[in-house]
Amino acid sequence: MNRKIDNDFLIPAASIYSLAAIGMIASVTIYEKILVPVLRQATGTERGIKILQRIGIGMVFSMIGMIVAALVEKKRLGVVEKNPQTGSLSMSVFWLAPQFVILGIGDGFSLVGLQEYFYDQVPDSMRSLGIAFYLSVIGAANFLSSLLITIVDHVTEKHGKSWFGVDLNTSRLDKFYWLLAIMNMLNLWVYVIVARRYSYKNVQRSAAVAVADCYNGDGVGSMA
Repeated sequence: MNRKIDNDFLIPAASIYSLAAIGMIASVTIYEKILVPVLRQATGTERGIKILQRIGIGMVFSMIGMIVAALVEKKRLGVVEKNPQTGSLSMSVFWLAPQFVILGIGDGFSLVGLQEYFYDQVPDSMRSLGIAFYLSVIGAANFLSSLLITIVDHVTEKHGKSWFGVDLNTSRLDKFYWLLAIMNMLNLWVYVIVARRYSYKNVQRSAAVAVADCYNGDGVGSMA
């Protein structure tokens, strides 16, 4: 794609991923500084919305990001088909910006929500392991994503032409993005069913009971 700015500066290909980080930072900042105070008054929840709701919103953004990625890749392949000589060089790299920003916004909800969940909802004796569980989930997801690519490559190649060709212009990444969007939709559907039946651990109540027990213990000691 065309990565030039004013014909003098060439955007490094890897730097496009920084848009996801920018989207994540922006979403976390807006959520914490603007949305949380408003939602706190509306819902009466300390965090504005529940932890699982925050994770679910992130999953919705992830699904939307995959849909946008599929549409953009389909357009890029259309440009290549119309201009085989120049390929997609006539298409600006900033067409990729929306999908990375949307995925970054989704991470701002889902990843931060997961971190809160594994710290807040684990048993008190295992709280120190909460962050380890959080990182384990991300690590396992990376292995599963690599496995998914391998499976899709093998199946599509066996039944015709692989979606992951040596040349991007002969690949069908748009179909792979649609597959990811469908998988995200099914995952979100299952997640909503499970999340609606989840019972939160009442941290404040547990703390209050612990304090009350301490006071009762001091009273008994004084009487003794």
